[in-house]
Amino acid sequence: MQLIKIESILPDMSGLFDGTPLERPVTCSVCNAPMDACACPRDASGDVLHPKDQNVRIRREKRRNGKVATVITGLDPSASNVNEILKKLKSACAAGGSISEGNVEIQGDHRDVTLKLLNELGYRAKLAGG
Repeated sequence: MQLIKIESILPDMSGLFDGTPLERPVTCSVCNAPMDACACPRDASGDVLHPKDQNVRIRREKRRNGKVATVITGLDPSASNVNEILKKLKSACAAGGSISEGNVEIQGDHRDVTLKLLNELGYRAKLAGG
């Protein structure tokens, strides 16, 4: 009796459904939408990173001439729309602010307002420092 290898009978299985009506697009593992229509936030490596999975810290820094600034660290710039967050914070705090070295900075001591807003946006923010 002669044994026949399966590889010799079946062709390469990598593109079995390509070009047929059974072809399916690659989908997101979280929302099951096609990758080009997926709106899940992703980090720089392409993995899904939700706001609740980011460790956000809010601290107060004293600057020269006695000025105080609220600094938010831990926001992933790829997975979070940092510019939109800055805009909402500046509006809620009625203060100026900027993005510096990946951190969001708001002029003045607005830790409580910032904490409340970030928690409403789904981030697990905590106060840090004194």
